[in-house]
Amino acid sequence: MTADKFSFQLLDTDGAARRGQITTPHGVAQTPLFMPVATQATVKGLTFDEVRDLGAETVLSNAYHLYLRPGVDRVRDAGGLHHFMGWSGPILTDSGGYQAFSMGNLRRANDDGIAFQSHIDGSRHFFTPESAISNQHGIGADIIMCFDQCVFSAGEPGDVRDAMERTHRWADVCYETHARSPNAGRQALFGIVQGGTVPEMRDESTRYITSIPFDGYAIGGLAVGETKAEMHAVTEQVCDGLPADRPRYLMGVGSPEDLVNSVALGVDMFDCVLPTRVARNGALFTLTGRVNIANRRYAEQDTPLDDACDCYACRNYSAAYLRHLFKAGEMLGPRLASIHNLRFILRLMADLRAAIAEQRFDAFRADFLVAYRPTDEQRRQSQKHRWITERGA
Repeated sequence: MTADKFSFQLLDTDGAARRGQITTPHGVAQTPLFMPVATQATVKGLTFDEVRDLGAETVLSNAYHLYLRPGVDRVRDAGGLHHFMGWSGPILTDSGGYQAFSMGNLRRANDDGIAFQSHIDGSRHFFTPESAISNQHGIGADIIMCFDQCVFSAGEPGDVRDAMERTHRWADVCYETHARSPNAGRQALFGIVQGGTVPEMRDESTRYITSIPFDGYAIGGLAVGETKAEMHAVTEQVCDGLPADRPRYLMGVGSPEDLVNSVALGVDMFDCVLPTRVARNGALFTLTGRVNIANRRYAEQDTPLDDACDCYACRNYSAAYLRHLFKAGEMLGPRLASIHNLRFILRLMADLRAAIAEQRFDAFRADFLVAYRPTDEQRRQSQKHRWITERGA
């Protein structure tokens, strides 16, 4: 089913957990949903037929990267992003605000916008709220994002406040720019709540952003250095202040345990590069936690990594063969691991939707979290700190 305009319908609730349906001109998507990340109009190593067969209904692409290469005009002239990359379902595009954050010393922000230095050729570019919206209009995604300024959630309070207030000013400009466009209605525009881990600022940002009648609302500035407890506290606080009749999107979160816990807090939409990024390094999800397929324990396992998994990798190959592919440096290894991890996440989302519909979400969540061993928190924080340091932020 398609429609001329974007809409969201809330179908069921079980506590704070929600099940709904998003309708767009390019089809429908059931929530809670996970969007595989197709940053440069591709989910690395996979075809979109494969991505669709894994259970994905919506994917995310990045307007900043597509602006640099192949260019907004090229995508528009190709008939829009759906035609260009051969994906017929809904697409969400990020505006470039997160890229400004992640590029460290390659960007400078002021009240007018953000100056970038291309990581491709060193050329200089300047994004404003108006240009960020215009770029996404040209690309033609079904859901587009406001231009915001993301900073480290645990950064200096003054820096967090400055970025939050700038995000608010830019949200007004983004909304006005979009409202004047013929794309309004067909393309949904989501606002983004910022404010770090400071409860007062998150309340202030939630009130400000929800005062603008966006089609949906996102929680930004998380999974960027704070603890899991802080992330969950902020998510719960913001969700409590968001309107029930609009979709809620937690940006950049994709660990299995975080998906389950965040759905429990009222989140509808997620995206993250994590499932495919760790897959390319041989880390695979199982119901008991993430495993490293290169470990010697799998060298003689002539059965699938997960007998209960219905992905192509587990239906056709043994754990020993997957290990061999990674040890031999064969490109099929990362492909099969990516297929497995995305199928794991997308099945998890389907299971969450069914649990909400059948009013057994709490039991499902409890059983999942008892069995699943998350990545060590101290190790995760160490890796994030190294990432932050490398970017000079």
